Amino acid sequence: MTVVDDVLSAVTRTWTLPLGGGTLQTRGVYGVDDPCTGGVLTQAPDCSAEDVDRVVAVAHAAQRDWALRTPRQRGTALRALATLMRDNAEELALLDAIDGGFPLPAMRDDVNWAGEVLEMMADAALELGGRTIPLSANLHYTLQQPYGVVARIVPFNHPLFFAGSKIAAPLMAGNAVVLKAPDQTPLSAIRLAELAREVLPEGLFGVVTGRGATAGAALVAHPLVRRVGFIGSPTTGRQIQRLAAEHGVKYVTLELGGKNPMIVMPDADLGAAARSAVVGMNFTTTAGQSCGSTSRLLLHEAIADEVINSVVDQVAAIKVGHPLSDGTDMGPVIDQAQYSKSLQAIESGRAAGASVLIGGGRAEGVGDKGWYVAPTVLADVAPQAAVARDEIFGPVLSVLIVRDEAEAVEVANSVEFGLTAAVWTNDLRQAHRMAAGLDAGYVWINGSARHYWGLPFGGRKSSGVGSEESTEELLSYTQVKAVSVTLD
Repeated sequence: MTVVDDVLSAVTRTWTLPLGGGTLQTRGVYGVDDPCTGGVLTQAPDCSAEDVDRVVAVAHAAQRDWALRTPRQRGTALRALATLMRDNAEELALLDAIDGGFPLPAMRDDVNWAGEVLEMMADAALELGGRTIPLSANLHYTLQQPYGVVARIVPFNHPLFFAGSKIAAPLMAGNAVVLKAPDQTPLSAIRLAELAREVLPEGLFGVVTGRGATAGAALVAHPLVRRVGFIGSPTTGRQIQRLAAEHGVKYVTLELGGKNPMIVMPDADLGAAARSAVVGMNFTTTAGQSCGSTSRLLLHEAIADEVINSVVDQVAAIKVGHPLSDGTDMGPVIDQAQYSKSLQAIESGRAAGASVLIGGGRAEGVGDKGWYVAPTVLADVAPQAAVARDEIFGPVLSVLIVRDEAEAVEVANSVEFGLTAAVWTNDLRQAHRMAAGLDAGYVWINGSARHYWGLPFGGRKSSGVGSEESTEELLSYTQVKAVSVTLD
């Protein structure tokens, strides 16, 4: 049998959650849907509040010894986890492709990138050293100490990448981690937790699955969880802030949605900008289901037609199909809700006067099963239209026309989100001026999509609070303790 055959048969196994040296026997299960067919793929454990409490308790016990290890010793374990993930990369990538409908090559990249983030956090071990402060003739210094048990709640669009990379900073800082896996795509996180037993202390990394309203809420509210990191929608992020505040004084960071602009000025490399606009939409990785997608393309009126024509030609070449089929560039969206939301957004755009240049409905050539939306480009979009302001989280790109730099920045900043932005220009002064003026946490100049591990990633306004993928993230999973030693 091939790896594909093995994974396809394994998907339907009875999935259980690792707990210490054994497994967590939940009372219930729920159906995990197959986005390629619309049917039920398999069943996963449906954790209750009592199940979550058991996982947190085990993690709490394991964290005590883990915190006593030196940062470099913890870093060695993280490097071993990165190696273990890469050794099992094909299995993990296949689980995400089958479970989430994402093209297999993109999921292979996700496994490697998760390993890179683990290694980057291990590289930052000595950043946990604190500092001395010369305030008097006595000795004054600080310590960076872990919180204890950290909750990480992640979305469906990069299942293994988030499961592997978002535990890196809290573990490196000396915490235990309980990961709430996305209910739509839980399988690779469960498998990662099984594998992690080989290199991490038992119970230090726990996974819970099930509905956010039950398992996720119980995790956020748990009295032993004082630090929460969430990636997802602004609505859920605000719910988590409220819930955390109701159950204690907790440190909550949020990486939320985006309606991200890409601005192309007349002096830019127009061919490269058009290619980057398509790449930045993440059509071929997550069917546009990414908070960082540059879903608003703001074109200077002088070059709009040329860029639009190139973008449409490239989008027309995207092949939509099953994520394991040869030649597939883009798979389905995750479920019926996201499918309906994408199609409704397109109709809303039409009603507001937008023109559908390509796509605009269900993808062709994929039959009538599954949640396949055609990659879509809308032109003649007004800045005040809902399709230009609301996050769709689907394969829908809106094109807006601007007359000059000032209008471009004004339109870019006019939405409630502020996660990423991109500027295309070869004018050095204009590039830096616009980057400074854009109300976004992560800006590309003559680029898009790519993350550079070590550079803080985070949003403004309704796109969240806090930074990830960086030393800032690592330190955010520690508490500062000040110590004064009297010497005189």
